[in-house]
Amino acid sequence: MSPVLEIADLKRIARRRVPKLFFDYADSGSWTESTYAANEADFRDIKLRQRVAVDMTNRSVATKMIGRDVSLPIALAPTGLCGMQRADGEILAAQAAEELVIPFTLSTMSICSIEDVAEHTKAPFWFQLYVMRDKDFVRSLIDRARTAGCSALVLTLDLQILGQRHKDLRNGLTAPPRLTPKHLWQMATSPVWVAAMAKTQRRTFRNIVGHAKGVSDMSALHSWTAEQFDPQLSWSDVEWIKDYWGGPLILKGILDPEDARMAINTGADAIIVSNHGGRQLDGAASSIRVLPEIVEAVGDKIEIHFDGGIRSGQDILKAKCLGAKGAYVGRPYLYGLGAFGKDGVHKMYDILKTELDITMALCGERDIENMGRHNLYSVFGEKVEHGPAASSAA
Repeated sequence: MSPVLEIADLKRIARRRVPKLFFDYADSGSWTESTYAANEADFRDIKLRQRVAVDMTNRSVATKMIGRDVSLPIALAPTGLCGMQRADGEILAAQAAEELVIPFTLSTMSICSIEDVAEHTKAPFWFQLYVMRDKDFVRSLIDRARTAGCSALVLTLDLQILGQRHKDLRNGLTAPPRLTPKHLWQMATSPVWVAAMAKTQRRTFRNIVGHAKGVSDMSALHSWTAEQFDPQLSWSDVEWIKDYWGGPLILKGILDPEDARMAINTGADAIIVSNHGGRQLDGAASSIRVLPEIVEAVGDKIEIHFDGGIRSGQDILKAKCLGAKGAYVGRPYLYGLGAFGKDGVHKMYDILKTELDITMALCGERDIENMGRHNLYSVFGEKVEHGPAASSAA
């Protein structure tokens, strides 16, 4: 086997080891997938500024995200069906995040429940919340997150209506998968996945089944989820959720400066500049392209996080230079999980950290907190002006 040197290597191995319907779920966008592609491609239009003859010793890539110490400016993003990339995937990823000293964010649509993850970890994790029509169920999710010791709530705002993802429809995606000849063949060609899945009973949406009213089996779950995402979600919902939760609140799905300004008025602690990984509004701008506008509009009023298209440590560094406090990685850690389980999440982290650290040094910096626009040569074709006092590398 060739050495695993970059995130693309983990993706290649995960593609072999994870059944097609679940790999495609993680590796797809909506409609034509133009926004999904732009999330990655637009990073290439940001050029770094190389500096030489500066001290590159004693470097640090540690920072804070909403006051929490992190060893690298990343958090593991909330991803649905994580436990279908690898058996008990959310537990394994949360354990890896704990060991690596980075935040793990559990999705509402996870396979392992809030209680499952809390039982198998010690460090507080974050919980991502979708707003459902059933507000009693929403309150119960918040209560469960509080009881489990979750230290932040990540409220997703851009899934009021589900974007159409052609791959999921063609694959007949369900959790657990239907036992059709096509799905049986996919599982038969994924023996590592089958062997791990055979050892767990966690194979459906355990935050929902047995907790939501009337949802006690798969048939009830399908009809419930089809009806529950709330198309009437408004800023007033954000405010009552903030009050009911009472702890740190992060708003995910901000892609416009005006929405960023509205988010400040809710009392949220941070926003995540995100287009849902290109899985919602196809044709929307990439997250990295709108990040500078949002930072300019609200950067001194609220902490800004970033999500979308991170595939390398250089991508993380570029988002940091443009004003993000930290970045969320979703697909990269799912690739690692699908390839090697918990060890794969560690490998993903090592790849990103090495790429970020070396790039930071070659930009003439020793501390991630010193990185900024002065470390960029150009952004989307526009050259960055550098004054005499602009660079700490001088």
